[in-house]
Amino acid sequence: MQPDPGLLFSHLLTGALLIIGGGAIPESVDQAFVWRLANHPPERTVVILAAAAAEPQRTSQAIFDRLQAASVNPQRIVVGDSDTKRLIEQLRSACAVWICGGRQSRLAKAYPGDEVAAELRALLQRDGTIAGTSAGAAIMTKVMFSGDGKGPQLAAGWHLLPGAFVDPHFWQRDRADRADRLRSAVALHPDRFGVGIDEATGVLVQGRELMVLGRGSVTIMVAGNATRSATEMVLRTGDRADLQQLRRAAYARSIGMQPGIPTGPSPSCESGALVIVGGGGMPQAIVDRFIELAGGKSARIVVLPTAMPRYQAIKAEIPGFLRQADVTEVTLLSASTPQEIEGPKFQNALATATGVWFDGGRQWRFVDAYEQTNAVKLFHEVLRRGGVVGGTSAGATILGEYLVRGHPLGNQIMMAEGYERGFALFPGTAIDQHFSQRRRHADLIPVIALHPQMLGIGLDEATALIVQGTQAKVVGRGAVYFLTGRHAANVAADTDNPASAYRVVTSGSTIDLTEVNGN
Repeated sequence: MQPDPGLLFSHLLTGALLIIGGGAIPESVDQAFVWRLANHPPERTVVILAAAAAEPQRTSQAIFDRLQAASVNPQRIVVGDSDTKRLIEQLRSACAVWICGGRQSRLAKAYPGDEVAAELRALLQRDGTIAGTSAGAAIMTKVMFSGDGKGPQLAAGWHLLPGAFVDPHFWQRDRADRADRLRSAVALHPDRFGVGIDEATGVLVQGRELMVLGRGSVTIMVAGNATRSATEMVLRTGDRADLQQLRRAAYARSIGMQPGIPTGPSPSCESGALVIVGGGGMPQAIVDRFIELAGGKSARIVVLPTAMPRYQAIKAEIPGFLRQADVTEVTLLSASTPQEIEGPKFQNALATATGVWFDGGRQWRFVDAYEQTNAVKLFHEVLRRGGVVGGTSAGATILGEYLVRGHPLGNQIMMAEGYERGFALFPGTAIDQHFSQRRRHADLIPVIALHPQMLGIGLDEATALIVQGTQAKVVGRGAVYFLTGRHAANVAADTDNPASAYRVVTSGSTIDLTEVNGN
């Protein structure tokens, strides 16, 4: 199957999904459903979609009683009409839907085509909630299991949860067969990950986060490829996962991405210059050099605050060290969607920029914003024109080729599959920051031991590595630490003194990158 790159842009789910593995409904699922209802006006209804269940009246009544017991006003609850046109009218006035169990093939047959599914997606777009149990859970994906057979019998689902398969009753029914068929499904569609949900267990999906509710477990599966074995992860009550990270991991495997293999020449900056700062302050010597490399008074500098949450990036101001700079222009670009990036403001500013500055935050946000657009190409073109590209903290790490600390769930995770590719403005490198101040020497060693073709670089705070060609100068208050694959392998077993693996270059010194990478 051809991988679907469109999944990379589906990183936020508007509204919420409650995906339940069947059996007894956990109280925490009921609570989450009712909590979501409280955010909508009382005239918005809750539709129980049970017309295709084996015993629709009894099933509908059971859900009705449970919702009423959970303090949902019975006047808000309606049973979905078996006529598609009338059901669509009900859905248009709804804020929530509960899809009962039975057989997902009956649900698909009862409401053929995409009309009902499109209306459910529209409900999510207006911040609605859709809960589904058993068959109602399985049908939420674009490609679903069509029955209870042992093999991966697949059919079209309703495409409410992009990039996944859902298999309910996971460890309760034919334990080994359920696991095998989910493995087979992700092997057939490696750009999608599998979600096996136990009975009495639910998954709450909001935005880009999955959280486990209930008494059982949730098994996440990602297919293997020629270089990576298939992986399985078991989540329990309260555990969380990142929807976009799982999608990206599956997609990366489906195209055979090998993030530890450099795509360009040995570490260098063939044209232009890089100013890579370890966070924690901007000494004037670094500021002056960045502005000089950007063209001095004639500089046109673009600042990218998009490593911050979007609401902060939109309100961001030009960094203090550039606010009073005597340059022609400083433009702050908070664009983070494909539509915004394709717009004239973003495109024109980068086309004429002599300098680009990546500000701090979380580096995965840079990836989500710019990857699969022409933005990364525009950044590289600034260098090709002889300009300068710089960044601090997360903005330093993104300049490398192997991306460390890229997991959306926390920056303590050094290697996050799906978020392992930086923008390679400094090719063949993996860059860490806040290095000595946060005692990160040990963190980079396993990364370079696993990916020995990369050059590991750790930057102290208020310290810059300025790269032109193969020459790199350290400027600022601290030092820069270099780690090769050979040294990482030699020290891997010696965690008592991880700093001994590094070559330390102090402020004011210049090194030849071809020499440091060869030793």
